[in-house]
Amino acid sequence: MRNGGSLSLGGSSPLVLSNPSDCALEKKNWQWSSRKVSAAQARAQTRKNKAKPTSFQLPSAMIGPIAVAFAVGLLGWAYQAMKPPAPKICGSPNGPSITSTRVKLSDGRHLAYRESGVPKEEAKYKIIVIHGYDSSKDLDLPFPQELIEELRIYFLFFDRAGYGESDPYPSRSVKSEAFDIQELADLLQIGSKFYVIGISMGAYPVWSCLKYIPHRLSGASLVVPFVHYWWPGFPANLSRTALGKLPSSFQWSFRIAHYAPWLFYWWMTQTWFPSLATDAAAMFNNHDWEILKRLSEAPSVGQEKIKQQGVYESLHRDILVGYSNWEFDPTNITNPFPENEGSVHIWQAYEDKAIPFELHRYLSKKLPWIHYHEVPNGGHLIFFKSDICDAILRALLLG
Repeated sequence: MRNGGSLSLGGSSPLVLSNPSDCALEKKNWQWSSRKVSAAQARAQTRKNKAKPTSFQLPSAMIGPIAVAFAVGLLGWAYQAMKPPAPKICGSPNGPSITSTRVKLSDGRHLAYRESGVPKEEAKYKIIVIHGYDSSKDLDLPFPQELIEELRIYFLFFDRAGYGESDPYPSRSVKSEAFDIQELADLLQIGSKFYVIGISMGAYPVWSCLKYIPHRLSGASLVVPFVHYWWPGFPANLSRTALGKLPSSFQWSFRIAHYAPWLFYWWMTQTWFPSLATDAAAMFNNHDWEILKRLSEAPSVGQEKIKQQGVYESLHRDILVGYSNWEFDPTNITNPFPENEGSVHIWQAYEDKAIPFELHRYLSKKLPWIHYHEVPNGGHLIFFKSDICDAILRALLLG
């Protein structure tokens, strides 16, 4: 309703417009203000949307399958990490070539061997030498040639199962080592009796011989011998103290081999923690390093063959067998030579960082028929010293 230029809005106070042009201008200003407010609000809303994180929720039906897939993937990785690779058997299509003399055992396996000293037909003494960890039949020991000829000594070296060119043996055990030695001796016809010398890790086959084939032995020497920290006959506190003297990497490697053998391959190949595989140099002292330096100037042949069929079948299985649960306790073995027709010797280096002397001192007291020799100045590699080798032979063969 028009009344002198005023417009009434249903009982509200009148809004006075001076003229129609003023009305058009006011409408235009209101529309611009509205547009400005709308743009500002839009920008604020955009910033708010950007600041607010977008939440994504999986449908509940998908959580179960994804968890299962993750678990399966993790188990698959763990299985592959713990599963040893298949060995590369000598003479197989993809395996190393056969370059050594070998014999075939009754179960179809082959053992590679090497003979030295005087011919066995002329020998008065016949000795089977059992190599240690990360070694082989090509172990070159400095036995004095004059003594060999004087006493007419024949030596038989062989690659233990999985080492060098001897076939791997998944069922290998402490017991099987003794019967491999016996069958090898029979196949090569070295006689009804023979001597054995076991070096380092090669000493546990000597214990096996003393247990299972003592009637075949003329004598035995265990040189810087392997020791099992879980033999029941050792006092627990003595074993614990001796094990504690070793580097932690050795301690854990031996514990895993004994308590969790299924985990051992992963442990020896992983790089997260130090292990026996990555910390092997910790077993040597200054005496050993001097010997290693000398040996490096004239390296022995055949070293490249030691692990050629697989690290697991040679090194790893050796540790696993040695630290398994044995069928017997060596601290309970009876004297195989009650009439002094032979003798058993242990050669221990006082400063050996790999084999604590305390356990062998205890063992020699518990088994007084064992002749215990402790070398005051020396390390784990004393068997590379010619004077020690001379003493070992004289004590074993001549008493």
